[in-house]
Amino acid sequence: MGNADSNAYRNHLSRFLPEEQSDIDGVFDAISGTSGSSAAKNGKATKKTVTLGALQAYMREPLPEQMTVRLYNGMKSIDLTGKSSEPSEQIAKEQFVIFMSNLLKGNADEKITIIMRMISTTEGPVKGKQIQEFTEDLIMSVVHVLNYRKELKGWNLENTRDSAGGVKALASQLLSELKLADGATPVGPQLMEMNFDQSAIEDWVYRVPHISTFLSVVIRQGLHVLHSLPDQTKEIVNLVPGCKGIKGRGLVSLFDIPSIIYINSHLPAELQHKWRLLFSSRLHGESFSQLCGHIVNKGPCIVILRDLDGYIFGGFASHSWEVKPQFQGDNRCFLFSVFPSLAVYTYTGYNDHYMYLNHNQQTMPNGLGMGGQHDYFGLWVDSDYGKGHSKAKPRCTTYNSPQLSAKENFTLDALEVWAVGDLPESTETKGKKSILDVDPEAQALLEMVGKSRQSEGLREPIEDDEDN
Repeated sequence: MGNADSNAYRNHLSRFLPEEQSDIDGVFDAISGTSGSSAAKNGKATKKTVTLGALQAYMREPLPEQMTVRLYNGMKSIDLTGKSSEPSEQIAKEQFVIFMSNLLKGNADEKITIIMRMISTTEGPVKGKQIQEFTEDLIMSVVHVLNYRKELKGWNLENTRDSAGGVKALASQLLSELKLADGATPVGPQLMEMNFDQSAIEDWVYRVPHISTFLSVVIRQGLHVLHSLPDQTKEIVNLVPGCKGIKGRGLVSLFDIPSIIYINSHLPAELQHKWRLLFSSRLHGESFSQLCGHIVNKGPCIVILRDLDGYIFGGFASHSWEVKPQFQGDNRCFLFSVFPSLAVYTYTGYNDHYMYLNHNQQTMPNGLGMGGQHDYFGLWVDSDYGKGHSKAKPRCTTYNSPQLSAKENFTLDALEVWAVGDLPESTETKGKKSILDVDPEAQALLEMVGKSRQSEGLREPIEDDEDN
């Protein structure tokens, strides 16, 4: 290796802290099957290398095999000679370090050659179908390795929907950001057969941060490298939020792991660290009064529901829900779809009809709504529990969302509400409110006629943060 190459290698090495360098050395030695102190006989150092077989043996359980092969092809693409000769089948230490440096510490420009080789081993443009296969492998590997390393923070593959559909849905959503040189965005079958050159993929990786984040997770958790050291990349720390309130309740959430990751990435940063189940129609009953009693004054929330046709969709409420006949919330609210497609729809600036919750009013609509206007919401759950609508002709005015349900007027199959971030202090000190707390007139009426409050002793305690 020439002096210039040595300088380049040292530059890459210098990106890592001393303890990170030591960690990388240890992993390379473990994969290559030699100890870090091994020196050859006759005073000559042994050249340690990594083969595909050695990498597969090391990664057999943490990562699916197809992702291990892609990582190997990426490592192999690092050209140490500066000549585009046929790459060696053996990965040298320098290649390994530069690979780690580019993917974990580099910019889109530094990552792109490696990612191109991970998508396809042949030079030149790649087809949309190859990018789709790479993206699906990448997302599936993130779910697999986080589950294997027990890093799903209270979520697991048993208490969430099957991730296979979520992997495809998230891959489709990320691929929808692919643009051709002229700025056109191909879709569907056209996208699959279209050729994309290196500059188009580089632009995509630059604009879609999930790709770099997922690669970082796959490398750190797959190779088990730099995983225990302080992590400067905050988006990895909050990639999956901590899950509270579902343990031991026999519930399968309407969310799958890929949709949790995607929806969480759109929340305000200070709310991404924790989700807590507040309400589930399967646990708490199909009752609008129960719904209100569980979600009012609990801070920002995610509402997710499934209609009888199997469509799954919902919205993020940026403020505590309050029962009142006025719109509430702010422009951080959004609507989303989880199935049959995964997408987030943010505010348009057209109006401020972000969120609405009303109950037992004669003159105003009673129910929970987000976006649009009275009787024409982007998302509406009627107080006559079980009925709802998603009206958008052609789009919801507040969020630019399409019709989220299969039919404009839908029948509700299941509903969940998750508080995100830390509970407001007032909630933690006052305990849980019932619908009678929300409606003091109803409480006074009961007391006047001498009825005791049967539900008084049935309030669910606020769950301990450490329940999972």
